[in-house]
Amino acid sequence: MTLLEHLRELRTRLFRASIAIVLGLIVGYLLHTYILHILQDPYCLLSEKQVRQANNGDLPAGWQCQFVALKVTDPLLLTLKISLYAGLILSSPFWMYQLWAFVAPGLHRSERKWAYVFAGLAAPLFAAGAVLAFIVVSKGLEFLINFMPPSTSLLLEAMAYVDFVTGMMLVFGVAFEFPLGIMLANIAGIATGKRLLGWWRIAVFVFFVFAAVATPTADPFGMTFLALCMSVLYFGAVIFALVNDKRRNRNRPSYAGIGDDEVSSLDYDVEPVEGASPIEGYDPVDAPTPVASPTPVERPRPLDSRFDDIT
Repeated sequence: MTLLEHLRELRTRLFRASIAIVLGLIVGYLLHTYILHILQDPYCLLSEKQVRQANNGDLPAGWQCQFVALKVTDPLLLTLKISLYAGLILSSPFWMYQLWAFVAPGLHRSERKWAYVFAGLAAPLFAAGAVLAFIVVSKGLEFLINFMPPSTSLLLEAMAYVDFVTGMMLVFGVAFEFPLGIMLANIAGIATGKRLLGWWRIAVFVFFVFAAVATPTADPFGMTFLALCMSVLYFGAVIFALVNDKRRNRNRPSYAGIGDDEVSSLDYDVEPVEGASPIEGYDPVDAPTPVASPTPVERPRPLDSRFDDIT
């Protein structure tokens, strides 16, 4: 395909993916109230628990979990944001297929095999990170709200709270994709399993630093959970790298360890080749006659002797 044909195909793939996202956004709009209720559950359960403790286990009449909106446009923006997030998730199989259909023709068979493995692991890892973040949010909120003075009432702003929860889910989901990068580096031959195992102290330290910076909460629970999960996934990727290196060495040819500039060991014991015995029923082949030496090429004459003034 020419460059223009590739661009036309890319335009078609993007157009189809955009239609799928728009349809998913419509479905997300129909479900945005239910999704918002799920996102608000950690705070509402914690708030209900505190109210019950303050009223001897009973809820006051008419009590309900409330959020505030600081701007007139916040309810609309919040609805659109939740609908867009839901649309991206619901339509992800279709737009990811469009991306795969554009990239797959340029991959070799072995590369496609590993691409299927990575695509099959990426979605569950991201989902696991998002679920873990949702669990951590409830613990983090409880830790942070305990610092509030007794005489102070807490009302969370709806847009900021949703950004907080979705930000935690995004950070945890992206962090859980880190082992795939390690596996890719090992498959590409950049890092061996033995070398990765030797870096485990540095890796764990980097995980805790990343968790402290990337986690949007100031509590130690989210940072610790994220760093520990990344460490477990790192050691899982190291085990994969060790097994993959062992498999490579088993299928490795004898000359694989020789460098490009290194001379391989050759066997110089040459056995003499015996003459061919005559075949019964066939005349022996005569020896080839030598080729006559080529006649010398005449030296070209100068131009003034080959052409006259007219030519």
